[in-house]
Amino acid sequence: MGASYPYIVLKLGFGPNLSVVAAFFGFVFLSLFNLMLKTGYDRWQNNIVQTAGTSAAQTAFMCVLLGAFDILRRNPDLGFHLELTWWKSFLWLWAACTLGVLLAVPLRRHFIVEEKLPYADGLAAAETLIVLDPPRGKDMDPKLIAQAKNAALALALGLFASAFLMLLRKEAYMFKWLDDAWMSAGVVGGIVLGKLYVGVYYSLLSVGSGMIIGLRINVWMMVGGVLAWIVAPWLLVKYGELPKGAARNDILFWVMWPATGMLVAGGLTALALRWRLIIDTFRSLRGAKLDGGEFPLAWVGGGVAVCAIALCIVQAALLDMPVWMTLVAILLSLPLMLVGLRVLGETNWGPISALSNMMQGLFAIVAPGNITANMVSSGTTGTIAVSSEAIIQDYKAGDVIGSTPRSLTWAQLMAVPIGALAVSLVYPALVDTYGEVGGPNLSSAISQKWALFAGFLKGGFDALPKSALWVLIIFSALGILFTVLESKKAWKPFVPSPTGIGIGILVPFMVIATMFIGGVIGTIWKKAHPPSAGPYLVPFASGLIAGEALIAVLVPLLLWLGLGGAAGH
Repeated sequence: MGASYPYIVLKLGFGPNLSVVAAFFGFVFLSLFNLMLKTGYDRWQNNIVQTAGTSAAQTAFMCVLLGAFDILRRNPDLGFHLELTWWKSFLWLWAACTLGVLLAVPLRRHFIVEEKLPYADGLAAAETLIVLDPPRGKDMDPKLIAQAKNAALALALGLFASAFLMLLRKEAYMFKWLDDAWMSAGVVGGIVLGKLYVGVYYSLLSVGSGMIIGLRINVWMMVGGVLAWIVAPWLLVKYGELPKGAARNDILFWVMWPATGMLVAGGLTALALRWRLIIDTFRSLRGAKLDGGEFPLAWVGGGVAVCAIALCIVQAALLDMPVWMTLVAILLSLPLMLVGLRVLGETNWGPISALSNMMQGLFAIVAPGNITANMVSSGTTGTIAVSSEAIIQDYKAGDVIGSTPRSLTWAQLMAVPIGALAVSLVYPALVDTYGEVGGPNLSSAISQKWALFAGFLKGGFDALPKSALWVLIIFSALGILFTVLESKKAWKPFVPSPTGIGIGILVPFMVIATMFIGGVIGTIWKKAHPPSAGPYLVPFASGLIAGEALIAVLVPLLLWLGLGGAAGH
């Protein structure tokens, strides 16, 4: 999970929740162990496995931060020179993510037991664990057992199909016609759209992601893609902003600004609209019973102190971050983490990106013009938020099925360094194999937005291209408007998604178009045959995601071992 998730995030531009995927993989491997070693299998064992897999994947999500560092370093005007080796990023992520896990431990009872916040992804993981562990003995239902087995087969079918297609692309050019990632869509305004990657991508990972995300978000991502890569190039050439035959990077540098404006403004507005939830969090924490957790609070306190000291040392010695700035970043991350956990519980939206942008804004005041401090501090907030949100979802799943919180906490803590090591080793291999972050293969919209916002805070409006300032203002206003309208449940299905449009602008069109196809397939399946879509759509789509991601990690490994052959083209 830790090794494959960076490819998923960097390719799609965002990180889909993998708790359910981890649960299905847990079922497969625990069932194999039971078959070979008679170890037994039940939902509580799988909850521990699923928790560890989710923790490793969520830690690896911070590959977006490594990508943002690379994007900033490629711009010589910003004067950003910090480069993370694999061991530097490993130590940093290990310390920060472990701190996030430990800080969330005392909040389990408050958010889950006392307030009973829904945490929808945690509930979905719990339901998956239950479905994969049907009643036995007198209460045994053959239909439920068959359904669990068929769900695992659907996962395997999707995995092998996706992996096989990825192998056709990367190994020995078995079919040369598959070497083209896009189908040219013609010429508009003197620009060859094929060179802008307008077309359809042969990626089952994108299809599976579209099936899980649903049609609404896919539609608005498609709208964003059309605006950025068909409409915008024509307008920019027509009105002399760009010459005929402009390259993709020239257009990307312009359309990044409206996308960033919409995503940042929309994310911060969503937090502001939930101000009552934020106030309720701090009020209720005053009387919360924090002494009932099975994981000893004395260990939590000691662990937090050790991790905070370790983080100060790592950031001072390796990241040029003064100790006092690290302490300020940790202190400011605490209320932001509480906000994130509350918003996640109520809405199933993890505002990691918005919280990181807030920290960037705060550090623009604390250390004005210091882009390194801006990125490292917001990275601290992001890693703490990622790990705290992961464990709270796992706690929710465990609460539903009656797992022991202490076991889930240990699983999280043991998986964090594995995820940190995985992303630290896999990230540079992915970049070497598939190209730089921000390119067509590893678009990483979050990395682009993170880096752009840091550059904007350093350079101000002077950093914007001609005319992009007005589009930034317009799309920021639209992001605020759409987010306000979207907050009304009755209106939400009919309101444009600011997140969908923003991501659709930043992610290569071919990826968006393929995800849209997946969304259409998923919708047709649900409408045409609900009895099979209910139990099998998610595991099949999860297999499509996992198959390509696993092969994508295997290819750099084969190249490193000298066994890649034509895979490296």
